[in-house]
Amino acid sequence: MLFRDRSQAAHKLVAALAAYQGKNPLVLAIPRGAVPMGRIIADALEGQLDVVLVRKLAMPANPEFAIGSVDESGWMYVAEYAAAAGVTKEYLEQEKQRQLSTIRRRRAEYTPLHPPIDPAGRTVIVVDDGLATGATMISALHSLREKKPARLVCAVPVAPLDTVERVAQYADEMVCLQTPFNFQAVGQFYRDFPQVEDDEVIEVLRDA
Repeated sequence: MLFRDRSQAAHKLVAALAAYQGKNPLVLAIPRGAVPMGRIIADALEGQLDVVLVRKLAMPANPEFAIGSVDESGWMYVAEYAAAAGVTKEYLEQEKQRQLSTIRRRRAEYTPLHPPIDPAGRTVIVVDDGLATGATMISALHSLREKKPARLVCAVPVAPLDTVERVAQYADEMVCLQTPFNFQAVGQFYRDFPQVEDDEVIEVLRDA
């Protein structure tokens, strides 16, 4: 199944998350692609919107492929295949610092417009526009678990089945609309999949 765009995918997730409607969930979107989706979901469920800042750690020879991820605190998730791919500790540390600088820049841009919302004791729904390796979602869920939400939900439109099984271990509930067999990249399951820029994220957060 192809989604027309992120907006349609978000509306389909709303239907799958209907049990949380009216219960003031905290919807946390992973920037940048998921932020417009998070706004749709938060509005429809009568919840609040915020972001969770994580970044993937890229494979040296293939920057689109994640070998792990890092959260805002500096905690790293490193995939089991990273060592077999020849990734060194030195490279991981350099890549971690590079991605942390992006996280810090985004926090500086986003927070003055929208101070972070405390997830403690809340139903928290973490949204992305799809998962490939699931690395960034794992860091997001790990970082949020430390903040003691009452319930932690992962919600995505599409992901490979093995990724869903891996990520589900970090959440109380896993919502994934489809798990196609021939998965190459998240964008292949959208007809329209433009890059979301920081300006759009800032506008969404300002409105929220």
